[in-house]
Amino acid sequence: MSRIVYVNGDYLPEEEAKISIFDRGFLMADGVYEVTSVLDGKLLDFGGHAARLERSLTELDMAAPATTEELLEIHRALVEKNGIVDGLVYLQITRGAPGDRDFAFPDPATTPSTIVLFTQNKPGLADSPQARAGIKVISVPDIRWHRRDIKTVQLLYPSMAKMMAKKAGADDAWMVEDGYVTEGSSNNAYIVKGGKIITRQLSNDILHGITRAAVLRFAREAQMEVEERNFTIDEAKEADEALVTSASSFVMPVVEIDGVALGDGTPGRVARRLREIYLDESRKTAI
Repeated sequence: MSRIVYVNGDYLPEEEAKISIFDRGFLMADGVYEVTSVLDGKLLDFGGHAARLERSLTELDMAAPATTEELLEIHRALVEKNGIVDGLVYLQITRGAPGDRDFAFPDPATTPSTIVLFTQNKPGLADSPQARAGIKVISVPDIRWHRRDIKTVQLLYPSMAKMMAKKAGADDAWMVEDGYVTEGSSNNAYIVKGGKIITRQLSNDILHGITRAAVLRFAREAQMEVEERNFTIDEAKEADEALVTSASSFVMPVVEIDGVALGDGTPGRVARRLREIYLDESRKTAI
């Protein structure tokens, strides 16, 4: 049975889904996206993803093609139509296809945006063997544009960073700018030293992660110490443990950075506990 996707108001088999070759998302990466996790058939942190989507659209002066309530209905419909128990719902909105290719874009009030959603089936998403083993990361220069707080579809360099890691025998890459770690290729980065959780403060330099916000809130509620500040890659190599967070991996322990093992080379106590708390608490509020 073909996967059902959503394109501009229609639910379609994926083979029939099409957008214009003049869509600005295709021509200029002029679009934003969100990824919402599904556990036990329910959406995690949907409200946070919807709020960040609205912010991204506003920052780029892009028209919203649907209300939050309509987006929730579409998400739920796709989960049901595709029989997703554990997995992801990917949403992308572009500025649409106003006409022929042009750097200047039209008034958002006169050109409808393009909206696309599809699901990915990920059985056992919460019980990841990788989370039990931990991941290895390498450091790479951060040469992206400086509005990383907007979740755009400009993902070429993060994709290249993932491939650099793969070629180096690692799982992911941490990006470094002016000597400091910004974030992972598709996640927020943390170190743990003396039981303290350290992660870069929010700014235009990093994505304002929805999972990040939840994890830090849960950590503080559990009386864990959190410090939001810059840290260097050398400091990270000397940390007791490290981790990343994202909607698709939740809390993922990091056990090696640039070939240097952290602690005993296995997932640390804090990372394991944060993952447990995040999954437990998120399931309670899933919709």
